[in-house]
Amino acid sequence: MKAKKTKRNRPKKPLRQAKEKRRAMRERPKMPPIAEEMKQWSAMLKTEVSGWPQVSSRPMFGMLGVYRGKKIFAALPVSRAIGTANSVAFRISPMPPDLQQRALGESRLAADSETGGVRRWHTFEIGSTEDLRDALWWLNQAYERTK
Repeated sequence: MKAKKTKRNRPKKPLRQAKEKRRAMRERPKMPPIAEEMKQWSAMLKTEVSGWPQVSSRPMFGMLGVYRGKKIFAALPVSRAIGTANSVAFRISPMPPDLQQRALGESRLAADSETGGVRRWHTFEIGSTEDLRDALWWLNQAYERTK
């Protein structure tokens, strides 16, 4: 005959510790809704990126996570974007010095989150169809560095 399992009564954390833990959490990034024009641009980028080897995509938080194998390297907006309403996000961690130099001169590029001094996610602001070529270049850089 099996013995009954009893519930363990764990001591609750003091209220002060719980409040401190909540304050220590990172702020959520702003995720504004995107315009119809951005939906079209994002769909065009998705079509191009989907043709690359080992690329798959999954919906996430109003965006489309783009993966190379099991590693995420980009987020394309579907109904929401990270940062500004007209931006795509990509991950390059760590960013090599040559790319870092190019990123410093790029006004449409912003680093969104820092973890331990390392910027992992970057956003690229798209203002017109001419910017799609440069956005695709940055997405390709993220893809190449995700292995």
